[in-house]
Amino acid sequence: MHIRKFTGISRNIRSRRELLRQMAYLSLSLPFAQARQALAGAGDPEGQNPSHHTVPAPPPIPAPLSAEDESFLNDLEHANFLFFWEQANPRTGLIKDRCNVRTEDTSVVASIASTGFGLTAICIAQKRGFISYAEARLRVLATLSFLWHELPTHRGFFFHFANINTGERIWDSEASSVDTAILLCGVLTCRQHFRDKDISQLAQAIFDRVDWTWLSEDTRLLSMGWTPELGFLPAKWANYSELMMMYLLGMGSATHPLNPEAWFAWKRTTFEYDGLRYIGSFAPLFVHQYSQAWFDFRNKRDRYADYFQNSIIATDVHRRFCVEMNPQFPDYSNALWGITASDSAKGYVIWGGPPAMGPIDGTIVPAAAGGSLPFLPQACMRVLRTIHDHYPNAWCRYGFVDAFNPLTDWYDTDVIGIDTGITMLMAENARTGFVWETFMKNPEAQRGMQKAGFKPYQPAAK
Repeated sequence: MHIRKFTGISRNIRSRRELLRQMAYLSLSLPFAQARQALAGAGDPEGQNPSHHTVPAPPPIPAPLSAEDESFLNDLEHANFLFFWEQANPRTGLIKDRCNVRTEDTSVVASIASTGFGLTAICIAQKRGFISYAEARLRVLATLSFLWHELPTHRGFFFHFANINTGERIWDSEASSVDTAILLCGVLTCRQHFRDKDISQLAQAIFDRVDWTWLSEDTRLLSMGWTPELGFLPAKWANYSELMMMYLLGMGSATHPLNPEAWFAWKRTTFEYDGLRYIGSFAPLFVHQYSQAWFDFRNKRDRYADYFQNSIIATDVHRRFCVEMNPQFPDYSNALWGITASDSAKGYVIWGGPPAMGPIDGTIVPAAAGGSLPFLPQACMRVLRTIHDHYPNAWCRYGFVDAFNPLTDWYDTDVIGIDTGITMLMAENARTGFVWETFMKNPEAQRGMQKAGFKPYQPAAK
């Protein structure tokens, strides 16, 4: 296990499409004592730490939220859901990658990742009573039918961007491994939530078609994607990040299973900041969020770490990092923090920290706190309430705009599906654990975690 101290990195990403290529070149109510104990065995490859074998306890109930917090999150989830419901083609079920909320949006670019978040959002919305069961079922069936019968794939993997009306590939985009994984998480969530024969059959067919053995041929590290023009992208999923969902789904496949050795091939580098140690890779906070929107890592660990506690530490480290930049950016405080890949006044940027990455300028990204709600509920709620109550231009019909800068009075005009999605899913998980509980009923999820060597355990008390 390598331990890395922080140095500054600067990247200016102008569009979401460049994220995939850029990544190829990138190698306060926190229970700290509990988290340190959970990570103590990170260098114990044979799993000899006695804590691995402690008598298991049920996953913790999400931290209680006040009645005011519950009401706020309900309104936020409803607004988030409206994006996934209204910015979709009802026939194809495909959902826009982003939407301009200040003018009539006529874009036709759908994202398969946005669609995966949207399928899960429909399940939450039906449970919450935002829409009826019949409406929800009809939209899910239309979406799954289009995914199975019409949307182009290669070896079961879907192309990153598609025309929302026709499904036609856009921008010569890649058949994306991780975006397909996000879509599959939404598909499997629908299968378990609706328990409907037609939905189940389509979901099973879509999942079973994905050929993980093709993606992993001659390698234990998965490629980030494939294009008809260039073949496999040279970039590999080699370092801790949102990759966990992809490897676990692949190992959980019954038709084209990924070799379990792949789980042990990617690097888990330990970072240290302000006396806290955690596994990380690069700076944007979303890398600690996305897999945990669906996979329930609470009270579980593999031979390396408790990843839920790891995300708690990583989130608090990010909060501290932002607060310590207050002399340079006076808007950053305990009540207003959070940077992750997002829009900026200069375009789409991959930024965050620590280590400092990107042209940080005082911008706030609501999804940073929104997507971390289960990890630090009180700290993240404070940020979301501050944005809502004091920065009205950051709020729109679909919840928070993607980003804003209080120092320059810049407010984004757009919402982005994946950022809106991670906020909605994690808000529900923080409230009830609904997405975790629903998704983890899938045998594919259970099988993947079993093959990765996850075992239940009880973290040490503070």
